[in-house]
Amino acid sequence: MHYANYWRKPRGGPPDLETLFELRYSLCCGREGCRRRVMPPSVRFWDRRVYWAPVILLLTAIRQGKNPDATLERLKGICGVWRSTVNRWRDYFLEIFPDSCAWRRLSGHFLGRRRGRLIHDLLSSYYREIQPPEAAMVKCLQVLAMGP
Repeated sequence: MHYANYWRKPRGGPPDLETLFELRYSLCCGREGCRRRVMPPSVRFWDRRVYWAPVILLLTAIRQGKNPDATLERLKGICGVWRSTVNRWRDYFLEIFPDSCAWRRLSGHFLGRRRGRLIHDLLSSYYREIQPPEAAMVKCLQVLAMGP
């Protein structure tokens, strides 16, 4: 097994996070001249997006929860996320995520969930079951990355 890990400049996270967490693990072909990469499941990054996976899930859940205090301006002040980026995440979780393998694996556990609130309902269920909230987020990310 060969690897070709690379450094990312993830956005939205705390500024004092160790640089070790900016490393994106990647597997590659060992043949000379072949540059094919395969990214193993990650709880740090959501596919090829540059924002931290926990930031994407948390902000999406907050927006899906229709919290009146969570305006886009306030979220931008906290994480530096632009309105257009949050809207892309919303569209992804409305249109693409419900057809993904990850959601199909989980959907049996979450029957009756509203399509427009999948992430909000998913995170809420983990927060009710697991304490502290950080452990609930980690478990949710692990399940989404690896399956139940």
